[in-house]
Amino acid sequence: MENKLTHFKIGKIVKTQGLKGEVRVFSTTDDIYRYDELETFYIGKDLNTDYNVEKVRYKGNLVIMKIKGIDSVEMAEKLVNKNLYVSREESKQLEDDEFFIADMIGMDVYTVDNDHVGVLEDVLQYAANDVYVVKGENNKEYLIPAVMKFVPEIDIEERKMIIDPIKGMLD
Repeated sequence: MENKLTHFKIGKIVKTQGLKGEVRVFSTTDDIYRYDELETFYIGKDLNTDYNVEKVRYKGNLVIMKIKGIDSVEMAEKLVNKNLYVSREESKQLEDDEFFIADMIGMDVYTVDNDHVGVLEDVLQYAANDVYVVKGENNKEYLIPAVMKFVPEIDIEERKMIIDPIKGMLD
């Protein structure tokens, strides 16, 4: 599989918290409590310097994190608006029928009758279910609910998705 991402974004530092270097993190993962198991992560574009979690707590939909070595509000302020990343090895273990969105983007989408629909451009994440955004010819966009009824097959090795559209879905 070409173009395999080595790091995944798991959140963004949005604000400092208190005076001892804690930061508020907006989580971009589907499981906010994954920070409880988080050990090593990276900040911003620097994937050579790893950081470690000292302490984590939660406030609403935010993660309050104390990063080892960040011990003042001044140090924490320099991290605001930076993204947090984990390596593929540190990422969550997937079930057999689960895939990382980053690995799916760019795959070809076909109907069950083998008609080429387009390329998977994005995955919109909603509470009920994800929605696949497929870009077809003439920049036409198709929104396909990510449910077995409409997407019976995803072949990550072949980089191919098979959809079974209902009437009107591709009009």
